[in-house]
Amino acid sequence: MIPITDPWFYAAAIPSVFLVGLSKGGFGGTFAMLGVPIMALVISPLQAAGIMLPILIVMDIVALIAYRGRADWKTLSILLPAAVMGIGIGWATAAYVNDSFVIFLIGIMSLAFVADYLFKQRKITTASGHNLPKGTFWGMMAGFTSFISHTGGPPFQMYMLPLRMAPMLFAGTAVIFFATVNAIKLVPYFLLGQFDATNLSTSVTLFPVALVATLVGVWLVRIVKAEMFYAIIYIFMGVIGAKLTYDGIVGLLA
Repeated sequence: MIPITDPWFYAAAIPSVFLVGLSKGGFGGTFAMLGVPIMALVISPLQAAGIMLPILIVMDIVALIAYRGRADWKTLSILLPAAVMGIGIGWATAAYVNDSFVIFLIGIMSLAFVADYLFKQRKITTASGHNLPKGTFWGMMAGFTSFISHTGGPPFQMYMLPLRMAPMLFAGTAVIFFATVNAIKLVPYFLLGQFDATNLSTSVTLFPVALVATLVGVWLVRIVKAEMFYAIIYIFMGVIGAKLTYDGIVGLLA
């Protein structure tokens, strides 16, 4: 198996994988959404997704070890079954779904969520309670958008952020959620022909970057205060929401 040898690919892929690793280290999928778009600057989005998924699995294993025993199982019991349904819907409709519309929708929802926090001064200082209907909806959206375009972070965070968990608990819950979602995605991605020898060997080449980046992410979560942790997530959620909205509009107008 011969990996991609183009140096321009690695100029994009290394920072892409590093940002995803920071996210996998505990920032709830926020930076992970930048991975495929950055890599897609030099290769097709489909190939970028195929290369990224094995890397995500390796990152998930490292993060699961780092956060073992730290998770809110009530949250996972609500979100994970819904996410499995969302993945199933994404698989069943893969040939019919307009990716650009999905990206646009997630971008708009992300911006609306951040705007509500900022302009209505919804400064969450106390944790909200669990809500099964909301959790089912956002969990399903997270599974669906993760399958379609690796953009499961915003729907996941829309349910998680109001819970106002401690950073380590938030991170551990996010790690288990996305590790489970990515593991489930392996089967339909394989059946849809997302993996080939070149993609897999390229993934293996990038594994060391993934390991280092994930451990750096774990370290950052441990030292960042709760207020700053949530501020970082809201900021990047807004930036990524704007990027997804733009990408969706461009795709719909193309």
